[in-house]
Amino acid sequence: MPPEPRADRCPGVLRPHEAADGAMVRVRVPGGQTTGTALRDLGRLAQTYGSGLLQLTSRGSLQVRGLPAAVPEPFEDAVGRAGFLPSSTHERVRNVVASPLTGLVGGRADLRPLVARLDEALLAEPRLADLPGRFLFVLDDGRGDVEGMGGDLGYRALDAGRGELIVGERRRVRPVRLVEVADTLVSLALTFLERRTEEWHVRQLPEPLVLGTETALPDAPSPTPTGVVKEHLVVDVPLGLLSPVQVDAVHAAVGGGPVVVTPWRSLVLPDAAPARRDLASVGLVTEPDNAWSLVSACVGSPWCGNGRADTQGLAASLVRAGGPGGRTHLSGCERRCGAPVGQHVDLVAPTRVDIAELVLARA
Repeated sequence: MPPEPRADRCPGVLRPHEAADGAMVRVRVPGGQTTGTALRDLGRLAQTYGSGLLQLTSRGSLQVRGLPAAVPEPFEDAVGRAGFLPSSTHERVRNVVASPLTGLVGGRADLRPLVARLDEALLAEPRLADLPGRFLFVLDDGRGDVEGMGGDLGYRALDAGRGELIVGERRRVRPVRLVEVADTLVSLALTFLERRTEEWHVRQLPEPLVLGTETALPDAPSPTPTGVVKEHLVVDVPLGLLSPVQVDAVHAAVGGGPVVVTPWRSLVLPDAAPARRDLASVGLVTEPDNAWSLVSACVGSPWCGNGRADTQGLAASLVRAGGPGGRTHLSGCERRCGAPVGQHVDLVAPTRVDIAELVLARA
C-alpha cells in the first residue's frame, strides 16, 4: 500500500493555526469574488473576536488573526452567515484564483460565472474534501495576469467560449469549451487524488496528469494595476492589512456591492472611481507607482513565533525612506511566507548582515 500523505496543516475557519498573536483562521474567497457587505461583516467579527484587522493573502483569501486559542463557535457560525463557509468538509479546498478584472475590463471572457460553477462543483464532490489545502485552481480570462501563479489546475480563455487547460506548470494546447471547464477540472482533481501518495501538487506527480502537446507558462503573473481603470478603482492595501476604518470605507465606496480580493493584496472596487479620495484618506493606495505597491512582508515578530524581526516595521521604514527600486519582500524566517510570485528582492532575517541594515541599504 502507498504511504499515507503527511498531515495537511493548511489552516481554515474550522482548523485554526496557532500563532504567537493567537489563533489565525483563513477564509477562502473563490476567485476573490465577494461584496462590501460580506467584507464588512467579516471585519466586524475580526473586531469582536480577534485583532480587528483583515489580512489579505497572496492567493486572494482573507485571514483573521488574534483569535482565542479555542475559536468561539459563534464566530464560526457568523462566518457562515456572511457567506464564507458553505461547507464544513470542503472549506479548505476552495482555492480558486481568477483574473481580478474579469467581466469588468478587458480579457477574452467573463469568468465570473465559471468561478461560481467550479466552486459549486468542488463542493458537490465528496471525494474532493481530501484535496490538499494548498491545491490551487487558476482561471485566466486570456489577459495572462494569473496563469503564471504556479497553480495545479486551471483554464486560460482563448475567446468567449473556449480555451486551454492549465495542468501543473504547463499549458496544454487541447481546446476545451468554457461550459465543460468546471467538470473537466473536477475530473482532473479526482485523478490527482487517485495517483497521489505524498504529493501536494500536480507538478510533483511522477507521471504527467494529462498527455499531449504543451507550452510553457509565463514565469510570473502580472499584477492588476493600481488606480482608476475606466469607472472602476483598484486599491493597494499596505502590507495586506485592512483596518476597520478601511473596511467601512470600502463598504461605503461600493454601496455594499461587489468587491474583488486580488492575489496582490489589493482590492478591485467596481464603479468606485469617484470614491478615490475618500479611500486614500484612510490609508489605502489609490495611485500607481506608490512605494507601498513594491513592498511586502510576512507578519514577522511579534505576531509570528518564527519571526526573527519586525518585518512590518522595517517595511514601513523602507517606504518612509522613499521605497525600494523594485519589488521587495521582507521575511522573518526562511519560510518566506507571503512572498510574491516572480522576480523580487528577497530579504530574510537574519542573513549575512542584519535585515535592518539590508533595509537601510535598499533605502
